Amino acid sequence: MTKWEYVTVPVLVHATKQILDTWGADGWELVQVVPGPNPQNLVAYLKRPLEDAQ
Repeated sequence: MTKWEYVTVPVLVHATKQILDTWGADGWELVQVVPGPNPQNLVAYLKRPLEDAQ
C-alpha cells in the first residue's frame, strides 16, 4: 500500500505557476487549492509518496 506525505503551501496569486512548478519538480502533486486569508493568497495542498526510510 502506498503511504503519503502531505504539505500545505501558501501561494501568492501573482506567482501561482512558479510556486507550483517548484513543488512539482520536487515530486509533489497538487491535490487542491483553496482561498487563503486574503484575496492575494491561496493555500495549496500537495502530496507525494512517502519514501521508505530503510
